[in-house]
Amino acid sequence: MNKTIKSLKPYPMEELNRLKAQLKEKGIKIYDFGTGDPKEPTDPKIRRALIDAVPEVSQYPSVPGRKDLRETISNWFFDRFGVRLDPDTQIIPSNGSKEAIFHFPLVFIDTDIPEKKKVIFGTPAYPVYERGTLYAGGEPVPVALREEDSFLLRLDRIDRTILEETKIVWINYPHNPTGAVASISYFEEVYGICREFDIILCSDECYTEIYFDEKPPSALQVGTEGVVVFHSLSKRSGMTGYRTGFIAGDEKLITEYRKGRASFGVATPDFIQAAANVAWSDERHVEERRKIFKEKRDIFTEFFNKIGLEYLYPEATFYFWIKAPEGMSGKDYAKHLLNYGIVVSPGENFCSALEIMENRCESRYFRIALVPTVEECKEAIKIWEKAHRDLGF
Repeated sequence: MNKTIKSLKPYPMEELNRLKAQLKEKGIKIYDFGTGDPKEPTDPKIRRALIDAVPEVSQYPSVPGRKDLRETISNWFFDRFGVRLDPDTQIIPSNGSKEAIFHFPLVFIDTDIPEKKKVIFGTPAYPVYERGTLYAGGEPVPVALREEDSFLLRLDRIDRTILEETKIVWINYPHNPTGAVASISYFEEVYGICREFDIILCSDECYTEIYFDEKPPSALQVGTEGVVVFHSLSKRSGMTGYRTGFIAGDEKLITEYRKGRASFGVATPDFIQAAANVAWSDERHVEERRKIFKEKRDIFTEFFNKIGLEYLYPEATFYFWIKAPEGMSGKDYAKHLLNYGIVVSPGENFCSALEIMENRCESRYFRIALVPTVEECKEAIKIWEKAHRDLGF
């Protein structure tokens, strides 16, 4: 077996699925705040577009994708961020953001140049930044994100010798799992450091459209040279099962990535692209989704304030990053909640493999994803309050 695969702990969401199956066997009703897969229905016009586009004769799609979709994405990006992207040279459709993020290091890390194969990312983190790096033969450099820094990755504090050996920096704002957001000035600072050290800046922006007040910025607003962004319709439009998004940015990097993707077998089916075209063309359904997530957010801010749990107030995403009660780890608190059918993700699920190997993974935090319906959220907090009381709080 590939030693890299063998050395990794089970993918966190797979472990959650196993635990949920055990609860179902016991007949316990599950309130699943673990995996970020919301239950709100996909807009009917998106579903209809997909159905209408299923062909009688199915043929292979192309890696560059449909021109009309790339043009729609270009228009959307300009309307949303004020940045004009060439639909022919700066945009590629992807099968969601995860696969594109995973495959990116395979194209751009040259294992024959060991002095330039480090990949920096912040932790806690979405596991795919590290896993894509490991599969590509790169060297992951996890950097702890701190509450006092608002969970921002501070490149200015990283040793110059490490930056000189770095090929890729991953940033993710709005952030999974903490829900932290970054300002345009932060993007400017990171961009400047990446340009100084000839580092590719990769910005995972799949949560930019789940916000409640100010609109989060894009890394491409501060520059396109050496920058690639990753967007997805999974959260924005409730299309997690469709697996559709896009990659955009530096024309030279996009050209090279397009060549590499031809080997991966990841061209997006035309009927999925037809549905994506409708989704990127419409904002009304996104506004409705934001209202629902805000209602859920407000339910839980009131609840956590009531029972005295500390949390990072989410200005964007549908996540809460919460501290377990004093004297407990996030993992222990999550295990306790499982007994009541409430599934959350311990902070340890977002540790890097290096942190685990070096025993630096214990976390007092846990994450909830506002996945259940509004009514289910209201039900869940009544059960959660009892679970919390049963601990003596």
